[in-house]
Amino acid sequence: MNLQEKQIAIIGLGYVGLPLAIEFGKKFKVLGFDINIDRIQELASGKDLTNEADLVGLSYAMSLSEESDKGLNFSNNVDDLKLCNVYIVTVPTPIDKFKAPDLTPLLKASEMIGKILKKGDIVIYESTVYPGCTEEDCVPVLEEYSKMKFNKDFFCGYSPERINPGDKVNTLTKIKKVTSGSTSEIAEIVDALYLSIIEAGTYKAPSLKVAEASKAIENAQRDVNISFVNELAIIFDRMGIDTTDVLEAAGTKWNFLKYKPGLVGGHCIGVDPYYLAHKAESLGYQPQVILSGRRVNDNMGVFVANKLVKLMIGKGSRIKKSKVLILGVTFKENCPDIRNSKVVDIYKELIEFGLQVEVFDPHANEQEVWKEYKIKMVSTLDMYDGIILAVAHDEFIKIKFESIKSSPRTIIFDLKAVLKRYDVDARL
Repeated sequence: MNLQEKQIAIIGLGYVGLPLAIEFGKKFKVLGFDINIDRIQELASGKDLTNEADLVGLSYAMSLSEESDKGLNFSNNVDDLKLCNVYIVTVPTPIDKFKAPDLTPLLKASEMIGKILKKGDIVIYESTVYPGCTEEDCVPVLEEYSKMKFNKDFFCGYSPERINPGDKVNTLTKIKKVTSGSTSEIAEIVDALYLSIIEAGTYKAPSLKVAEASKAIENAQRDVNISFVNELAIIFDRMGIDTTDVLEAAGTKWNFLKYKPGLVGGHCIGVDPYYLAHKAESLGYQPQVILSGRRVNDNMGVFVANKLVKLMIGKGSRIKKSKVLILGVTFKENCPDIRNSKVVDIYKELIEFGLQVEVFDPHANEQEVWKEYKIKMVSTLDMYDGIILAVAHDEFIKIKFESIKSSPRTIIFDLKAVLKRYDVDARL
């Protein structure tokens, strides 16, 4: 096997695909492909609105046919993919309004690849799926459109993404990578391919299904742990106890897991457990722990909104037409990612109460927030009767809150427990 003969296509250039394309481009000929022409033009101009990658100083190939043995090229032209022999799929795998897996982007990408697939090609999936999805859902599409036989004419791999958006320490190359292949020989090739760029090393799983399952339970485990402390926050709220105080006391024991309550959104933790639950249900098992944790976490936005309203009433504020500020709409701090943001649940619930709600977030893209959630963000701050710090952006910790309080009755609700204790009325 000669790795240098591999010409790689990365399908999907979002938070996962772009860093992958950049790292592989340092060692191989790489085509970064995305159906969104605006995204291609943005990257070709050296910009990245996700802030996940630095495109300055990269080695760019004009095309995969040039003599250079490495470099990165961007395209939205399917014909350009024909020169590749390894396809790495990093498209989104969201859920629909019924909390069921939406495989549309994944299957469309498989259909596109199937039409250009050649003998000996390898298709590697990184998108988060349920165990068995690659072989049961994607492979049949590849076979149908390529008119070729799986594991005879073409092969597959699965290597779950472990990108942590906004994290500048635990980057792609610093996180150990799980790999797998549809045959033992392909597993070796896939593992060697990733090992060439991953400094932290790789772990070769015994099968595609094991690799798929490992990703699903990574996020389901974290989701369940957070749901436990979220439920504690609801219980302690009724007792009049500060949850952060309790967790800090319990955390003095060496084996206590230091999870914090909060909104559980984003592209993984708030979505992936539904994929695992869907697979379990298809096999006749109704998962209990996974779905109960999801219910708790999905209801936290409503809990936060209701608590703010109660606190405002308790201080004598009129609710209807009172003005409330939500600080942050991204799903995590110091990051522009708004996918599956649970801050939106707070916003919608407060609107139902008749409050005037403004959202401020210097990291989020105004057009994207409007397009995705129909929320018009503000660029300057006013005076407010209620303030919710929903995301712990560095900029928010520096705000002089006294200057934006409409009166001494203004409630400050710190969901992240990052402000000084005596400056806030409540913490989650």
